[in-house]
Amino acid sequence: MPLTINPAVDRVASPPIAEAATWLPAPGEGPEMPLLDLAQAVPNYDPAPELLDYLGQAARDPKAAFYTDILGIAPLREALSVDLSREYGAAIATAETAITTGCNNAFCMATAAVAGAGDEVILPQPFYFNHDMWFTMQGIRQVPLPCRAEAEGMVPDPGDAEALITPRTRAIVLITPNNPTGTIYSQERMAAFYQVAERHGLALIVDETYKDFRPLPDSGAEEPPHRLFQEANWRDVLIQLYSFSKAYSLTGYRVGSLVAGPRVIEAVSKIADTVTICPPHIGQLAALYGLQHLKDWREEKRARTLDLVGALDSAFRTNKSAYQLVSRGAFFAYLRHPFTDRNSVDVAKALAKEQNLLLLPGEFFGADQRNYLRVAFANANAAQLGELVQRLAASERPLS
Repeated sequence: MPLTINPAVDRVASPPIAEAATWLPAPGEGPEMPLLDLAQAVPNYDPAPELLDYLGQAARDPKAAFYTDILGIAPLREALSVDLSREYGAAIATAETAITTGCNNAFCMATAAVAGAGDEVILPQPFYFNHDMWFTMQGIRQVPLPCRAEAEGMVPDPGDAEALITPRTRAIVLITPNNPTGTIYSQERMAAFYQVAERHGLALIVDETYKDFRPLPDSGAEEPPHRLFQEANWRDVLIQLYSFSKAYSLTGYRVGSLVAGPRVIEAVSKIADTVTICPPHIGQLAALYGLQHLKDWREEKRARTLDLVGALDSAFRTNKSAYQLVSRGAFFAYLRHPFTDRNSVDVAKALAKEQNLLLLPGEFFGADQRNYLRVAFANANAAQLGELVQRLAASERPLS
C-alpha cells in the first residue's frame, strides 16, 4: 500500500517556474531563435569581484563551517539595524532584527508566528505564488484583496482590505516593489494600510525584497520607502522582510532578514531553531561584507535596473504591440495579453513553443489573472527587451 502525502501539501501546485520550463520545445524542435527566459527574478550580474575574493578567504576559516546564533551573527544584525535606521529615519535596535535563510523563509516564519490553521490572512491579488503555496500547506485561508490599475500601477485599496476583516483575520501582506506587478506603493498607501492593521490588532507583513531598486525622487534626495518604523506602536503591528539576494546577487547563498517587535522575534527564534537552526554562515558573511563595503556597487546596480525599466518603456513605445504594459518597476513588468478567447496559461505555453519566449502566466498569481503575463526582466539587457516586444508582436497572429 503506497504511503499517504499530507493532503495540505498535495493540494499545492508544482513549483511554477519549474513547470513553465517544461513548456519550452526540445532542442531542434522550436523556432530558430535564442531562448529569451524572463520567467525568474534573477540579476544579470555576478557578485562584486571583491566580495568573491573575500568569500574565498572567509571559507578557509574553519569557523565559517559551523552554526551561528539562531537569529544570525551579531555583527550582521548590528550592521543591518544601523543601515535600516539610517534608511527609514527611525531607531531600529539590533534585538529587533533576525537573519533568515532567504526572504521566503522570513515570510514563512513571520506568518507562522501570527497565524495558524483556520486563520485568515489578507493577500493582495495578484499574489506572489510562494506565499499562496505556504498558506495552503499551513491550512491558513488566503483572503484575496483585488488590485486595480491606477496611475501608481496595480494597487490594493486599504478600504477594501478593511471590509474583508473578520474575527479570524490575523494579518495583511504587502509586497513593495511588488512581485509580480513591479508596482511601488506610495508612502501614503503604506500608512493607510498600517492604520487599518493597527485599528484591528493585525500584523502588517511588508515584504521589501526589491526595495533597493526603487527610483530616486525627482529631487534626487533619498526618501524612505515608507515611514512605518516612525510610528509609535510599530513593534505591535509591523513585520518587515528583506532579502540580500537581489541587491548583492547572492540568490544561492540564501540570506534574508526579518524586523519586528520582541514578541514576534521571540516566536521566530523558536521557529527558526526548529526549521533551519541558523541561516547559512557563509551567506551571512557575504551579506555583512555587502553592507559594510558595497554601498556604491549597490547603487550602480540600482541605476542599471532603472535603465532597464526605461528600456522596457521605450521598447513598448517604439514597437507596436497589442500587449499592454499595465505596470512595471524593480525586476518586474505585468502585461495584459490581447487574446480574449485564451487564458494566460495557453498564451504563455504558445509563446514558449512558437517564440522561444518564457514568461509566467497570470494564473500562477491568482485564479482571476487569466488576462495577464509576468515579465521578470532584470536578467535581460536593453536589446533583449526590444526583442521581447518584437516577439510579442509576432505572436499576435492566431496562436496554435
